[in-house]
Amino acid sequence: MTVNDDSFTNWMHREEIAESMIPIIGKLHREQDVNVLLHSRSLVNKSVVSILKTHRFARQIAGEELSVTETMPFLKALTTLDLGPSQIDIGMLAATYRADGRGLSVEEFTAEAVAGATGDNKIERRASRDVVLYGFGRIGRLIARLLIEKAGSGNGLRLRAIVVRKGSGQDIVKRASLLRRDSIHGQFQGTITVDEATNKIIANGNEIQVIYSDDPTTVDYTAYGIKDAILIDNTGRWRDREGLSKHLQPGIGKVVLTAPGKGDVPNIVHGVNHDTVKPDERILSCASCTTNAIVPPLKAMAEEYGVLRGHVETVHSYTNDQNLLDNYHGSDRRGRSAALNMVITETGAASAVAKALPELKAPITGSSIRVPVPDVSIAILSLRLERETTREEVLDYLRNVSLASPLKRQIDFISAPDAVSSDFIGSRHASIVDAGATKVDGDNAILYLWYDNEFGYSCQVIRVVQHVSGVEYPTYPAPAV
Repeated sequence: MTVNDDSFTNWMHREEIAESMIPIIGKLHREQDVNVLLHSRSLVNKSVVSILKTHRFARQIAGEELSVTETMPFLKALTTLDLGPSQIDIGMLAATYRADGRGLSVEEFTAEAVAGATGDNKIERRASRDVVLYGFGRIGRLIARLLIEKAGSGNGLRLRAIVVRKGSGQDIVKRASLLRRDSIHGQFQGTITVDEATNKIIANGNEIQVIYSDDPTTVDYTAYGIKDAILIDNTGRWRDREGLSKHLQPGIGKVVLTAPGKGDVPNIVHGVNHDTVKPDERILSCASCTTNAIVPPLKAMAEEYGVLRGHVETVHSYTNDQNLLDNYHGSDRRGRSAALNMVITETGAASAVAKALPELKAPITGSSIRVPVPDVSIAILSLRLERETTREEVLDYLRNVSLASPLKRQIDFISAPDAVSSDFIGSRHASIVDAGATKVDGDNAILYLWYDNEFGYSCQVIRVVQHVSGVEYPTYPAPAV
């Protein structure tokens, strides 16, 4: 047998194992509300090739490829346990088992590592929490996709309605079409039908009521059977407490804004300050996509090295706020064609750091350039540190943060030398450290942080909503503190 034959046989063997993983992962998700992860990446509803690629990607962060032959025994071990709602990372189980020298069997080690989610320790499956989307633009439709994707277990969050201003002619059909197909993020994974008689979109069996209104104070959500819902405002039309309070109509319990909040509205970056949200807080903001991209790595660097001052320069994809061709705009430069120009503009991300990370006293400045790409941005974070270090030390530290810290869902890590912006479309992390571009000279460090300013940010919004809903389930093995 030739080397090529050996490689092909090995590939087919791994395909077979990955294929056998799918029903196990699906059953754990549906019946026990367990989300199986691989280094923070969900394996639920993934194809055979996607599972294999996720395993292979582990070499970018862990230094070596992870094989399905290594993780499959841990997945099988999970099926023997009395598991409650949780997120279980089989990549981390395999990695920590490899480093464990006690001679335990895979079954014994797995049972110990996830003990907090089993037997008397497991938490009860909670009833689903209603969610309403106010606005159905770029972020609204991606959040809808995520909510529908996560509804498989029948628990957690349930998208009940979207509120929009009615357009002319077949409005609901056109909105369903925009949900079904996206030029950047591809086709919706599933089926979508429309019931024009009742103004409903049915996506993978989820009935979503379309409510037409241009005034939030006129909607009684209880008339649609909606109660104690979390309303996600994707319009950005109101950003202070007074304006956002207009949403607190019958049937709405809390309001979450997908833009920086003003005044005393808490700006929340999941992984950094989500645990500061008070139980009785009814209005909060998820800050901006750029704030979510820079604050987690800034927190990580401050904890390890200390930060005296910093500057962030964001090279940001264009957005709907800009003009396709030159036309009038209220801002100084955003009226110039987004598709033809690099446009210098302002960013509030630097000033927002103080709200999300008040313990950081270092001054942070920022500016932004919009460029002619439709999605994925990069933040160049330049820091003056409290102590000198080396590039190798910083990269080792950030790689470990991305693998085993409480920030591993926010910070990703890549060492590929040929990575470009489009490679990060669909990333679920708040930001991705580009190892090859990182610069360190004594007490100066420059981090290049990629982020999908649409999808990655939408994932952060969902995490905040899950947290304030009480349906954010614990992750095992527990991240290192």
